[in-house]
Amino acid sequence: MSFSNAIDNFYERLVMEAIETTREPGDTVDYLTDVMCVALNRLPSRYYRHTIDMMFYLADEELRGMKEKSLASVKSARDFVREHQRE
Repeated sequence: MSFSNAIDNFYERLVMEAIETTREPGDTVDYLTDVMCVALNRLPSRYYRHTIDMMFYLADEELRGMKEKSLASVKSARDFVREHQRE
């Protein structure tokens, strides 16, 4: 029985949104994928089964804080990936 497809990490959604808001001309898919990995590795996991449950039980202040952490993590990850690019 496989149940792993039934859960998600809420930070993945927030990091994707932060990446979209900071997207720059010339960003490649490989670069943004690396940014997402680095950013997610710097954030805690926040798993859920159903989006509606996560949104219902999450306080506005907590969601705002998670969005701020995600954006800061993405900005830091962009710098890190840029400085450590493979050639």
